[in-house]
Amino acid sequence: MVFKNIFLKTLLTTTLSVFFCISSIAQTNWISLFNGKNLKGWEIKQGSANFEVINNTIVATTLLKSKSTYLATKKQYGDFIFEAEMYATPGLNSGIQFRSHDGEKGVYGYQCEFDTDPVRAWSGGIYDQSRRGWIYPLTENRKGSAAFKNGHWNKIRIEAVGNKIQTFINGVQCANLIDDMDVDGFIALQLHSISSADQVGKKVKWRNIRIATEDVKKHQTPTQVNANEISYLKNTLTEDQVRKGWRLLWDGKTSNGWKSAKKAGFPENGWVMEDGILTVLESGGGEARNGGDIVTVDKFSNFELEVDFMFTPGANSGIKYFVDTSLNQGVGSSIGCEFQILDDNLHPDAKKGIKSNRTLGSLYDLIRSESLQEPRDQRRGVKPNGWNRAKVVVNGGKVEHWLNNMKIVEYDRYSQMFKYLVYYSKYSKYENFGRATEGRILLQDHGNTVSFKNIKIREF
Repeated sequence: MVFKNIFLKTLLTTTLSVFFCISSIAQTNWISLFNGKNLKGWEIKQGSANFEVINNTIVATTLLKSKSTYLATKKQYGDFIFEAEMYATPGLNSGIQFRSHDGEKGVYGYQCEFDTDPVRAWSGGIYDQSRRGWIYPLTENRKGSAAFKNGHWNKIRIEAVGNKIQTFINGVQCANLIDDMDVDGFIALQLHSISSADQVGKKVKWRNIRIATEDVKKHQTPTQVNANEISYLKNTLTEDQVRKGWRLLWDGKTSNGWKSAKKAGFPENGWVMEDGILTVLESGGGEARNGGDIVTVDKFSNFELEVDFMFTPGANSGIKYFVDTSLNQGVGSSIGCEFQILDDNLHPDAKKGIKSNRTLGSLYDLIRSESLQEPRDQRRGVKPNGWNRAKVVVNGGKVEHWLNNMKIVEYDRYSQMFKYLVYYSKYSKYENFGRATEGRILLQDHGNTVSFKNIKIREF
């Protein structure tokens, strides 16, 4: 018995020694970015709000009529794991920039968002400051959006390793992003600008700020199931997407899998493929009168479709699904349910139809797009001069339209309501419109220059 106790005690001591040794190795990998005394190694960028050190804490105080102010590291960082504790007075907005830069228009780059708005609750999401806007909102991560504790200190962890970026708040994963826009840059603590006098003098605080830059791949946190991956790699599938059944609907190079909507082959003119981008060319705004619409060779029933698109000023186009090319062999576009692509500000069609049901992202001529998850108008997130992402999800009768990772339309195509919406639309003459068991996917030629990339699909 004595021998057994000695053995167990020795085993326990050895186990604890190994544990603390491993822990020590992990800890020695950290480098403190803040010495608790002053702002050595940091510099102010862009705004004029005050950052100071109080009781081993960096404290930023809001200032009216100041731009967003950034306290940035003088050093640049590429691959890293970053940790800090952060507190924000409720009602304020803040963030941590990383792999960021300073240009003519100020600070730009990735930002881990801290939003004290309890309605939206996107803290831990990723915003591309002064460039692409929201690239990872927490619209599909309820667990992540609940991780931030308003009015309390929150522990933040950001992992940027290669093109994989993960964020965590209080141990809960918020963002799971794949993106190769930037490979390095500075880290900065953001104090967002304010617009009202009642926000003057409010505080955002940071402490225990540290970074690891060596062997970071070994210390990446396993991805949590609540954080769906969002990828912006050009015409490339990630391992996670392949595992989940995604496939490229356009290979980025050839017309394989696509054909003219009204002819046997692919259009000989009106469409170009260059540098991984598929573009329908300007031809005066006529509907399917130049190269014409193109459709998939395959037909689809239940699926999730993603398409990145970019439109020129005043442009009109669309992404259609459940297309039956036999319904209209005459002048005009082929018939199907349409995710509208439109410059709402410049194209007259935005004011036609019934209550704006022909605007960007709408189920064309049937259901107007609107913010179903973001409390503000979804059009604030539209990039008129950049790439936007359309997503269409079909599961039986249930259909959703998403724009830039935010849901904007949902309906049941087998419902009585949908049936009567069709009765009062331009589609009333087509029997059983939108209720087919399968159909093709279409990219529309509406006579304006519109580009597409990252066209991918998975079937259920």
